[in-house]
Amino acid sequence: MITLFENIGAYFILLSRVFKKPDNYKLIFKQTIHEMVSLGIGSLGLIAIISVFMGAVVTIQTATNMNNPLLPGYLVGFATRESFILELAPTVMSLILAGKIGSNVASEIGTMRISDQIDALEIMGVNSASYLVFPKIIASLIFIPIIVIYSMALGIIGGLVVSMYFDGMTLNDYILGIRFDFKMFSITYALIKSVFFAFIITSIPSYFGYYVKGGALEIGKASTKSVVYSSIIILIINYLLTQMLLV
Repeated sequence: MITLFENIGAYFILLSRVFKKPDNYKLIFKQTIHEMVSLGIGSLGLIAIISVFMGAVVTIQTATNMNNPLLPGYLVGFATRESFILELAPTVMSLILAGKIGSNVASEIGTMRISDQIDALEIMGVNSASYLVFPKIIASLIFIPIIVIYSMALGIIGGLVVSMYFDGMTLNDYILGIRFDFKMFSITYALIKSVFFAFIITSIPSYFGYYVKGGALEIGKASTKSVVYSSIIILIINYLLTQMLLV
């Protein structure tokens, strides 16, 4: 329990250093663009594949379980849309990104720590926490909501493609379901969640990487811990936000 509170305290101390006034705004801007390219664009392919196939699977499963003449055909498209917008795109994709981006961030910063690069920055008078972590957080706050929208669109398209060939449903019914009773707040809700998740995905792995001690083995352990803790906190925040915004 003491270790838990120590970690929480150290995490917030790190954040207080991260959000101090940057020494060089131009350099921070360049780093942020670099992080958006390396972390964000590098994740588009994975998210695209997962979203399309997940949308197809959700559509097939929904259509199979709703194979009842008393149920309108448009419910398949409606269920696919709601599933992706409310949960699959913001939460499941964030969990996937927590694994991909989180391990990358923790190992990158951890390697800099054990190779004394962070100490060198401190000796030169650079706020290493702000220089290394702040651009990653800002980049994730920008690109992860975009990735969530991207995932929503591809998931619905995946279901659309399946609806063209799957027996028991028609393309027109699927499109009607996508448009049926659409509420713009669902998108807003998903984006609010994605912003919180984006902060978690980069800040927690940064903490584990920044304070790692030892060698390569410890970096691997720190990466694993960062993914586990990020995933758990994402699920907790997901529940709390759902309780506050939808109930």
